[in-house]
Amino acid sequence: MPMFTLDKIYSATYEEKKSKFIAYLCAYSEFDKLLEQLKNEHPKARHIVTAFRYINEIGQIVEGSSDDKEPRGTAGKPALHVLQGSELINVGVLIVRYFGGIKLGTGGLVRAYSDAVNLALKECKLIKYEKRENFKFTSSYSDLGKVEYHLQKIGITGIKKDFLSLHVEINLEATHKQIEELKAYLKE
Repeated sequence: MPMFTLDKIYSATYEEKKSKFIAYLCAYSEFDKLLEQLKNEHPKARHIVTAFRYINEIGQIVEGSSDDKEPRGTAGKPALHVLQGSELINVGVLIVRYFGGIKLGTGGLVRAYSDAVNLALKECKLIKYEKRENFKFTSSYSDLGKVEYHLQKIGITGIKKDFLSLHVEINLEATHKQIEELKAYLKE
């Protein structure tokens, strides 16, 4: 079964009995930065519930969640279940909750957090997950323009360039297929 990931941050707001739930779906690489940002932007929020799934360096799926002082199992786990059920990987979700004064009960909390994540999910452009590998090579200054054009043509982004005295060292992350295509081009 294919897994999916995200290319940017998506959000949606869900309201239930005057409580507001703002769900943010993001790439796992943005998770910690977004959590800090949301804490600063929403100082009056009662809770910031989190859940995440990612693949570690040895290919294992790592998952986690936090209820952030909501009753145990009523917030983070339901959010994580939505990520699992949608086959999302290398993704995090953060839900900012403003309490509206009316208690929702455990069932109401589970539904509200799940619904908030599902609402944000409807906004997403999902990308099929493909394992990415690191690749490093060098290019002469005179060939750099052609190399950059070819990288763009085969869809490789997120390139780091180090300009050295005699050549440019290029570090990138791409799928196995993209790297094989690049290697074939570089041999020419």
